[in-house]
Amino acid sequence: MTTLDEALAGLPDYDPNHVTVELARAIIVRTARPVSAIEQVAVRSALGRVLGRDVISALDVPAFENAAMDGYAFAGSALAAGGDVRLRVVGRSFAGHPFARAAAPGECVRIMTGALLPAGCDTVVPQEQVQCGSDAEIVSFAANAVTPGRHVRHIGEDLAAGHTALHAGKRLRPAALGLLASLGIGEVPVRRRIRVAFFSTGDELRSVGEPLAPGNLYDSNRYTLFGMLQRLGAELLDLGVVRDDPQAIEDTLRTACRDADAVITSGGVSVGEADFTREMMTRLGNVVFWKMAMRPGRPFAFGELEADGHRALLFGLPGNPAAVMASFYHLVRDGLFALMGAEPQVTPSVPVPTTTAIAKRPGRTEFLRGILAPDAQGRWQVTVADAQSAGILRTMSEANCFVTLGTARGDVAAGELVDVIAFDGLV
Repeated sequence: MTTLDEALAGLPDYDPNHVTVELARAIIVRTARPVSAIEQVAVRSALGRVLGRDVISALDVPAFENAAMDGYAFAGSALAAGGDVRLRVVGRSFAGHPFARAAAPGECVRIMTGALLPAGCDTVVPQEQVQCGSDAEIVSFAANAVTPGRHVRHIGEDLAAGHTALHAGKRLRPAALGLLASLGIGEVPVRRRIRVAFFSTGDELRSVGEPLAPGNLYDSNRYTLFGMLQRLGAELLDLGVVRDDPQAIEDTLRTACRDADAVITSGGVSVGEADFTREMMTRLGNVVFWKMAMRPGRPFAFGELEADGHRALLFGLPGNPAAVMASFYHLVRDGLFALMGAEPQVTPSVPVPTTTAIAKRPGRTEFLRGILAPDAQGRWQVTVADAQSAGILRTMSEANCFVTLGTARGDVAAGELVDVIAFDGLV
């Protein structure tokens, strides 16, 4: 049984000519098998990488009881009598320079945030709550200003030795790098980077730097794909523009399958007479579906390629630039994360009112370009971009979010709530 057969097993029946976004995403994620190779990299080189194995803490963090704020450390039993508490200051404890002896009853130690809690102390009263005597050796404060045990960070409070600090599959972000450093870890096991090959098809396309003849246009899709893929941290293989020739497309697909874990094409998956890409995809592998119940991005092919004993995931994207970006973010991205071995990357979707009415017919999911901004009262609202044609890249550049309208939704009136996904949360 192939990975595609396993992915389809147990899923609802589907029509390859009309697949919902939700079903397509499920098939893609279930088909993608994580790359298995794991390598050790320095923590400073691990940003964005996927953790290959659990990281178990060998340390308690923090390793000692310390002050959570600037103030005075003392024994909390002094609060039992109520009223005003008077204590003699017998020393100071700074981060890295602890007080050397224990504090006796009736004594306190001036302490700074992060400093070791002196022996005999279990409570810190914030400095703002304390009145100092004229000689600064006696301090007083109301007993109800603090409770016993407050403002102290305890051993292992953040992370206890022997516990899992980070789970395999986590995509390492800045906070994770700091956590690793706090455990004294200089190298971390990560899955190898996935290799993604991509190319555009079309006799009319020219790369930047080439002259344009009548009927030609510059290929933008490879550049947007380059940007989106680079932000995912993949190794990239840009195969350029491939002409509308069956043999050229087949040769390129074979090369891509041999050298990459995933292959992304743009253009050539519709039903035009010169659209050979889908035909070559079917010849070299198994295409599960090729038409989506979504806009933009309806012509979208997904499957597996096989060439010379190698397998690769296949994503056949439309040719229109806005459709390329919409289908990448809502379908391809999840598949690549699964291929990386990353845990599901949840993208927040929040409801906000739309300033404009939206015409929509039920039966497909629509991803509209929108501009999310606060109104005069500071409340968030979204305005749908003026041009939504799949061939217009300008409004995708101007927009900062997708307005998502689900399959069952119809026309939307101005002021109604719509689901919004901010671009900055996508990668």
